[in-house]
Amino acid sequence: MKHWGRWLALGMSCCAAAAHAHKPSDSYLSLSVPVSGQVVQGQWDIALRDLDFVLGLDADHDGAITWGELRSARTRIAEYAFRRLALEAVGRGDRRRCPPKLLELLVDEHVDGRYAVLRFSADCGLPPSELAVSYGLLFEVDPTHRGLLELTRAGVEQAAVLSREAPRVSLDVSAPGRWAQLGAFLSEGVWHILKGYDHILFLLTLLFPAVVRHGAAGWQPRESLRATALDVLQVVTAFTLAHSLTLSMAVLGLVHLPARWVECGIALTVLLGALNNLRPIIVQRRWAVAFAFGLVHGFGFASVLADLGLQGTNLALSLVGFNAGVEIGQLLVVLAVLPLAFAARHTVLYRHAFMPAGSAAIALLAAYWLMSRMTGASLG
Repeated sequence: MKHWGRWLALGMSCCAAAAHAHKPSDSYLSLSVPVSGQVVQGQWDIALRDLDFVLGLDADHDGAITWGELRSARTRIAEYAFRRLALEAVGRGDRRRCPPKLLELLVDEHVDGRYAVLRFSADCGLPPSELAVSYGLLFEVDPTHRGLLELTRAGVEQAAVLSREAPRVSLDVSAPGRWAQLGAFLSEGVWHILKGYDHILFLLTLLFPAVVRHGAAGWQPRESLRATALDVLQVVTAFTLAHSLTLSMAVLGLVHLPARWVECGIALTVLLGALNNLRPIIVQRRWAVAFAFGLVHGFGFASVLADLGLQGTNLALSLVGFNAGVEIGQLLVVLAVLPLAFAARHTVLYRHAFMPAGSAAIALLAAYWLMSRMTGASLG
């Protein structure tokens, strides 16, 4: 345990100096629909790193985007963004386009860095009873990008997720579609775990040793499927409870950690999990390790919802749906890996080649992630 403590202290001290957070690309689109008027008010938060990638905002290439560089690119930013956003209002038996018009360009700080804030209005020409949103930001360069939409009317909120696979949503502004919102965030939770390679690799470090046991002769196969299933159940349940706890606390605003600390911590959990397979230190009560490390992963999951600013029923639905989606994604990983591992547990290839080689590969990749997230630089 002394060695583990040193690794943890080293990793967390390095995280304090981290300059980059490894977070999926999201933008935050908030629309406010008037009760009787025809002008929709909007705010669109887009990560500066994403805009710099497509528009080259860093004119002097010094690695920092100044306010002057951002302001000089105001017209280009508005043109690029609004060509990829279409609003349509339905009301009184008619359908009208609502062209966005930029009112103000600001900068705001989110958990993972600075964002350009585009405040705009969109005159629909009629009071909308239904609003259709078509979204295409960054899909040409990042097919995994997501737009997180919040729509408000008379204090009633709705939320939706826009993606390349589902770039259009139509919302009834007077009767929120709660089931559709729940389904959207459930799907987002599944997508987030399946795309989150660091989360998947951490699960693999827990699943690899589940079908074997460590003793004086090294790793030996478990004979009982029941014992294997019980071990996996304990580990996955502990991980689930832990990340559900910190996910909820972070989204509710009860606890906040800098994104760079969280992303370094996630990489560190993957590294330590893989190292424990190579040189076992903790072979009993692995569920306790899963719980402790799951607390860190929960903060990573929370980054998707924390900046959306949801409240009340809207927040509860999104949180429940997203968390359920994460659990489904985890279950899919377990169902895909565990039967194959159990079937191969008796083979020398699994115990003396695949398991150590797989764990070593995961350790190397996790070390790369940790270093790149600490320094904010690519290591090649």
